[in-house]
Amino acid sequence: MNNTYPVTSDEAENAAGKEFVLCCDRPEPIRLDRFLAEELTELSRSAAASLIEQGHVLVNGKARPKSYMLSAGMKAEVFLPAPKPAELTPENIPLDILYEDAHLLVINKPKGMVVHPAPGHYEGTLVHALLYHCGDSLAGIGGTLRPGIVHRIDRLTSGLLLAAKTDAAHLALSQQIAAHSLLREYEAVVHGQPGKQSGTIDAPIGRHPVKRKQMAVNHKNGRPAVTHYELITAYPKHAHLRLRLETGRTHQIRVHLASVGHPVLGDEVYCAKKAFPGLEGQCLHAKKVGFIHPATGGRMEFDSPLPDYFKAALRRI
Repeated sequence: MNNTYPVTSDEAENAAGKEFVLCCDRPEPIRLDRFLAEELTELSRSAAASLIEQGHVLVNGKARPKSYMLSAGMKAEVFLPAPKPAELTPENIPLDILYEDAHLLVINKPKGMVVHPAPGHYEGTLVHALLYHCGDSLAGIGGTLRPGIVHRIDRLTSGLLLAAKTDAAHLALSQQIAAHSLLREYEAVVHGQPGKQSGTIDAPIGRHPVKRKQMAVNHKNGRPAVTHYELITAYPKHAHLRLRLETGRTHQIRVHLASVGHPVLGDEVYCAKKAFPGLEGQCLHAKKVGFIHPATGGRMEFDSPLPDYFKAALRRI
């Protein structure tokens, strides 16, 4: 049993097929399925319940139901079955496609949809939907588990992402990301108000030195990370921000905003404040993407309207 933590979907494929120990340090008792979903941020609560029902979770060495209440000091042993790439089956899942041609797609991902297969999410992902929609025309350079995916956004983040239909398009778009020339603009609702109308957070991001399930600003072992922000509207206790990624580290916006005292509203991992009633996960939306088309060389830009959950949060604050 490895006393480590699988934490992000970027690591999920490496973590799959191994066992882990999650130590409960909550001051109040918490349901087992909820605990797993909060600790393993890429697991939905239903996926966590499925792992429990399949016998992949033990509490202090014993099988327990998903409703079992964990107390501080208890240990949950979790086995994450390895994905089976060869068995990926296309699924007829509706996609909100803003643009499509022979080279790429621009997709508006709903909140709650997982981008690619990971432990606890072997069905119903964006990749499954793309396999059905595109058939054999999807690029494979992204890896067997992530065909066509150029970049990803978190399960509980909504908005735009790119998928490539050819390896050449995938490579060209990936190079634009590496050169920081591919526009990725987000909007978020955060706690508190920044002191300036606009600014830049330039702080390296890496694994949290203690909470291994989280990322953090890490000046010793982190990788360079830059997020630009602009105030859209100030509210009494919150702010509506526009954010632009210069780099693309795991959980970058969420980590950077939390590090300066303005965590994203509803963030269940990086916000110590109580969850916002009626909001599942963070109020964060990938609103714009802009890029040079890999075949035509023309500049393209797409905008996704704010989804209903985001607009509802704005009305409530």
